[in-house]
Amino acid sequence: MLQSTLDRTAVLAPNYRPLEVTLVSGDNCWVTDVDGKKYLDCLAGYSALNFGHNNPELNQAVVDQLHKLTLVSRAFDHDQMLPFAKELTELTGTEMMLPMNTGAEAVESAIKAARKWGYEVKGVAPEQANIVVAENSFHGRTTTIVSFSTDADAKNGYGPYTPGFRVVPYGDIEAVKEAIDENTVAALFEPIQGESGVVMPPENFLPDLRELCTENDVLMILDEIQSGLGRTGDTLAQDLYGIRADLTTLGKALGGGVLPVSAVVGRRDVLSVLTPGTHGSTFGGNPLACAVGRAVIKILKEGEVQERAKRLGEILGERLDKIQEDGHLAEVRHRGLWAGIDVEPRLGLTGRQLCERLAERGMLCKDTHGSTIRLAPPLTISEEDLNYAMDILESVLNEQAAEIGIV
Repeated sequence: MLQSTLDRTAVLAPNYRPLEVTLVSGDNCWVTDVDGKKYLDCLAGYSALNFGHNNPELNQAVVDQLHKLTLVSRAFDHDQMLPFAKELTELTGTEMMLPMNTGAEAVESAIKAARKWGYEVKGVAPEQANIVVAENSFHGRTTTIVSFSTDADAKNGYGPYTPGFRVVPYGDIEAVKEAIDENTVAALFEPIQGESGVVMPPENFLPDLRELCTENDVLMILDEIQSGLGRTGDTLAQDLYGIRADLTTLGKALGGGVLPVSAVVGRRDVLSVLTPGTHGSTFGGNPLACAVGRAVIKILKEGEVQERAKRLGEILGERLDKIQEDGHLAEVRHRGLWAGIDVEPRLGLTGRQLCERLAERGMLCKDTHGSTIRLAPPLTISEEDLNYAMDILESVLNEQAAEIGIV
């Protein structure tokens, strides 16, 4: 329910249309609304809450640091910065880290670093750098990023647009090859497209892209803001393919759902082009953010969370595949504890309508692009709760099928 008599449209910009649910508290995978009703959270803040709501380890890290130091800006060093950088690069198998705040800032930073590297190291002619990107991608909502978006809602009305991007079909290595020329500095892709509905490329695409980028002296940039830090059953989605990007953007789960924390990790020679005065952030890498990030890394370091996501992901996949076999889902895509499902058109349910019905039964998730729904419960969900969520989904779809006479 909406709170009391407040008219949200009178005081709040209408750039979101949330479900009729107003939440006040959370505990691991469960959240509670203003009326005391409990819901199983199967969205987890678009993977920002990989470790659940009210995580005691993350909360303790915040409390401990809160009483010491929260912000000094990058004008000075602090005792959390270098340990955070060392631990994050070790976790991700990279050389250097650039701390920022939001995911979009991380992507913008990667774009800037790639362009500057292209001019200063590769020798691209001034103002001629281009970056190859994918159709139906989602990397944020800044003006530069929406300039190469193919989503009309995200893009229209915000021109003039930033030049320097070449859009190709996602997963089409031949199209990438054709788009690359002597002025190409980078290829920026999501290893799995999250906003589009957990869409995966052909199995050989990422290894082939790695090889193509190396051959052409082009930076491979992978956006792992949603897919990274355990979601797919590995620390990074690129680990599934045994490759390493030149730059990787991280966010969301890096702040544990407590603070906005993001980073670009990758090659030292690339990130080193960002010299004093050429890039910065007042809050990027602040002590509180670093403390939370270090707590996240500690959770992931032993690999138990990743193994759990892999094991429970198999259960999630089996349940969803069964629902598809029953004829209620047109398509199912899943990797680890992450899934995109397309409602069977014959059921006559939009993704939004299905999410509303699921919310009525105590399950929260998010629709995207019409009839597609994304499922991304916290990686700390129990097997019992995961099966409960699938029971709710199956029940709602069965009821709709019965209502319209589909056997």
